[in-house]
Amino acid sequence: MSGRPSDIVTEAPAAQVYAVKPPDFTGLLPKLNVREGDAVKAGTSIFYDKKMPLVQYASPVSGVVKEIVRGAKRRILAVVIEADNKNSNVDFGVLEVEKSDRETLISRILEGGMFPFFKQRPFDVVANPEDKPRSIHVSGFDSSPLAANTSIALENRLSSFQTGIKVLAAISGEGGVHLGIKAGETYLKGVTHCSVSEFDGPHPSGNVGVQINHIAPINKGEVVWTIGLQDVANLGSLFLTGNYTPSRVVACGGSECKKPQHVKTIIGASVKSIVEIPSNSQNGEDVRIISGSPLTGDKITQDGFLGAYHSAIALLPEGNQPKFLLTEGWLGLGLKRFSLSHSFLTWLMPKSKEWILDTNMGGEERAFVVTGQYEKVFPMDIYPVHLVKSIIVNDIDSMEKLGIYEVAPEDFALCEYGCTSKIGVQQIVREGLDNLRNELG
Repeated sequence: MSGRPSDIVTEAPAAQVYAVKPPDFTGLLPKLNVREGDAVKAGTSIFYDKKMPLVQYASPVSGVVKEIVRGAKRRILAVVIEADNKNSNVDFGVLEVEKSDRETLISRILEGGMFPFFKQRPFDVVANPEDKPRSIHVSGFDSSPLAANTSIALENRLSSFQTGIKVLAAISGEGGVHLGIKAGETYLKGVTHCSVSEFDGPHPSGNVGVQINHIAPINKGEVVWTIGLQDVANLGSLFLTGNYTPSRVVACGGSECKKPQHVKTIIGASVKSIVEIPSNSQNGEDVRIISGSPLTGDKITQDGFLGAYHSAIALLPEGNQPKFLLTEGWLGLGLKRFSLSHSFLTWLMPKSKEWILDTNMGGEERAFVVTGQYEKVFPMDIYPVHLVKSIIVNDIDSMEKLGIYEVAPEDFALCEYGCTSKIGVQQIVREGLDNLRNELG
């Protein structure tokens, strides 16, 4: 895609407001620990999960709780914190990993606010601290469009990353820790206390689900944990400094981004402090702001905030301008349009060509037909179309046999992008996982 972030890294100016958003954490039922007007420090627990009270969700900065945003039925959508720029932290104390047992390490992760960044398979939800995972998996690179560069994201943080890996090794089960790196890259090859595997090929080779499927597929009854690359470094910082450090290097890109680059900021920062918002996005009609990957991220407004798991912000054209039928429409040659199929002559162009892609769906949802497109972009030992159809009819037995315990919505992002029928596959998979989780209690 056009607008790849350059290797330049800038420090984002301190944002005036930050937000922790419960909807970022799938399955969370938040219970507030603070009220509007309360003073907080970085690391202060602002809410916890009613289902798992031990899991605390911490404030990323010090300041005052400015607003608790609620939606329908008083659902908590965000806790907005006005920063005081004092950088006051809750001191959890330095803890030596080698001299601590698993229970002590888990306790520190919980109180230090880092546990929400652990996800589990099956179900792709925040992990349960009472489980002992078979293994823990970390993807050492992001293969999605406009993603952050690994060496830039971890610049000067290898020591913290190595400490984080040691923590993971101490709390993992007999399967240990698995780190997937991009073939040919040497940046993370020296990391110890984990098994390192190389992966080659285009997206979704960087998806942790794809890596799990190729290293050690999940069987029914097994639980594995996953955690993001930069979150491992943040975890290591917690043990080395005793402070909650929600640092994030964000790749800002897209064809509508004036300065595609990497920006160092803090999780939950306002998007205005990270990237310059184009003037033609003020009405929200011409430019779409996406927190996360263009394939899996969330549409946000110019007053929005960086998502908890996101390390990218993309600015893309909405594609709401009409296209003349004979030139840029479906009867044209499509010399400026990209296609996964041979619909346009552009399939003859070099793979290295960059494209300006908008968010127009190019049609509307229609009958779900078998075209073989899903299998071309789904490198897992699973039949994606059969699985999606079993989810649609809520056939739990078929869902289990077809591998639903291994997948997450992000694994179907390319299927959704290339779907002739314009099916919202990621949402279907998310609903299927939620229904299955509720059925199993």
